[in-house]
Amino acid sequence: MRVEFLDPATKELVEAIAYYNEQSEGLGYRFAAEVRRTLSRIVQYPHAWPPISKRTRRCRTIGFPYGIVYQASEDVILVAAVMHLHRHPNSWKLRLPSQ
Repeated sequence: MRVEFLDPATKELVEAIAYYNEQSEGLGYRFAAEVRRTLSRIVQYPHAWPPISKRTRRCRTIGFPYGIVYQASEDVILVAAVMHLHRHPNSWKLRLPSQ
C-alpha cells in the first residue's frame, strides 16, 4: 500500500518539522520519525482508528499534539492533513471531495 499526501498536508509536515527544529535541535527530526511510525501503523491497520467523517479517519501521533487525517482505499492511504490537534480542527474538510 502506498501513501500519498495532499499538497497542504505536505506543507503542514514540513512546517511542523521546521518549527520543532527551531525549538530544540533534532526535535523536528524526532517528530518526522514519529510521523513515519504513525503512517506505518496506518498502513498496517488502515481501519483501526475511528472515523471522523464517512470516509476519513484520524490517527494521533505519540508524544506530539498532531493527528494524521487520512482516507484509505485498497491500495492508497491519502493523507489530507498533518494537523495540530489544538488548531483549526476542521480545516482538512475543505481539502477532500464532499463526503
